[in-house]
Amino acid sequence: MSGVGIKDIAARANVSIATVSYVLNGTRNVKLNTRERVLRVIQEMNYKPNNAAQSLKRKRTNTIGVIAEDVTVFNVPEIIDGIHDCAERMDMHILLTNLRLDKRVGRNLHQTEAYRQDVDNAVDELLSKQVEGIIYIGVHPRDLTGLCDTLGKPIVYTYSYTQNDVSIQYNDEQASYEAMSYLVQHGHSRIAIISGTMNSTPSRLRFNGYYKAVTDFELPFDPQYIKMGNWEAESGYRLTQELLALRQRPTAILAMNDVMAVGVLRAATDLGVRMPEELSVMGFDNREFSDYLMPRITTMSLPLHEMGFQAMEALSRLMQGETTEVSQMPLCRLIERDSVMRLIE
Repeated sequence: MSGVGIKDIAARANVSIATVSYVLNGTRNVKLNTRERVLRVIQEMNYKPNNAAQSLKRKRTNTIGVIAEDVTVFNVPEIIDGIHDCAERMDMHILLTNLRLDKRVGRNLHQTEAYRQDVDNAVDELLSKQVEGIIYIGVHPRDLTGLCDTLGKPIVYTYSYTQNDVSIQYNDEQASYEAMSYLVQHGHSRIAIISGTMNSTPSRLRFNGYYKAVTDFELPFDPQYIKMGNWEAESGYRLTQELLALRQRPTAILAMNDVMAVGVLRAATDLGVRMPEELSVMGFDNREFSDYLMPRITTMSLPLHEMGFQAMEALSRLMQGETTEVSQMPLCRLIERDSVMRLIE
């Protein structure tokens, strides 16, 4: 039967329109026999409720928006999966917008004016579709304070920072310290580090973890072991050549991402340095390719799924009018493979 409405249901069940509405929305208690009669009539008449209209009446759409800076960057898909995982459990729906910033602005993410209008357009589009809140996923952790104006709707940032809104970010300093601890446990004391760009928050935090480990484990602090890379394999290659040219070579290198660790492997191979027998290396991020190199790279895995899950949990609390604080940052996890040699004591 087509065109069936609540009035038709009420007339057939011999109840008021309000009673049918209460049964459909679960907003009031209805006597069991009355409720069963209404549900039976609904089934008989094949009534399909207008979910959109009901949502507007309740001022709820059970929909959130997700703005991804670029869905092709390695960290984003797993974060989105974490958001979906949590949203499904809450019976929430997701509208996804992809800004494609990696393709369009590359490393120039600090130039926010180059893409601010795109962000504004994405926010406006999602708000026009009555989303109840927004999650913003960065492609590189950085301060995005003031980037999004959601006109009062709650927003949570992840894989990025903000001073005014809730942000879910993993613990870079802990991860770097844990990586250093692993190398020390394997007998290494001459440990070099190849950082990312030092205007990067992850670089600074990972260096803090490195320096804290050097202090706590009373390792020799040699400024020549500290190299500034740029996240790319070429810098890992060039800086490893410099490290291996030192009179007293490091026995291990901590590269701040797996891409630079690839450069470490290439440089060692070209110089005839056996890995891990003569040089150990650790990476960061647990990129898929790190498991297919020779040797397979020991690395720190980022808690991306957990970050997405926590972001959705935090947004849900904000949508319910609750204040939310991130009690503990998601922790990275050590992935032990073949690229670290235990030194004979």
